[in-house]
Amino acid sequence: MVALPDIVTCDELLWPIVREERFRLVNVCKEDEGVSICAGMSYADRRAVLLIQHTGFLDSINAIRVMGMDYQLPIVMMIGLQGLEKGRAPSDSDQNGVRILEPILTAMEIRYQVLDDEADAARIPEEIDAAYRTPHPLIFLIPRFGDTG
Repeated sequence: MVALPDIVTCDELLWPIVREERFRLVNVCKEDEGVSICAGMSYADRRAVLLIQHTGFLDSINAIRVMGMDYQLPIVMMIGLQGLEKGRAPSDSDQNGVRILEPILTAMEIRYQVLDDEADAARIPEEIDAAYRTPHPLIFLIPRFGDTG
């Protein structure tokens, strides 16, 4: 797990994951640094998941484009949607940074899934397996925990 800890995902996602012995946490200072680490690990046949906020994704688009799209490396990201309003889809958010994510992902031809419920979360392992077989970037968009009902 490569992460830039944030208030959206730490308590409910990052800390429980890294408490399991089978995961190793690599903290980064910048999101594009995390993209590079995940790309390098995938190139070396190691799996990694990058956990960042949507603002960090926006800052890292060029790194994702080069390493994920041009070099076809399976960079898997879980992106916290800071500011997403309760009961709203990311595309309906009043937050510009949240609202533009799906159109950007579509334009970049990056597969993504909004994790709305337990059924979505249950598919994470098979989706990650598929990303590494493809190989192609994969993004899970994570609404603010506790705000989705």
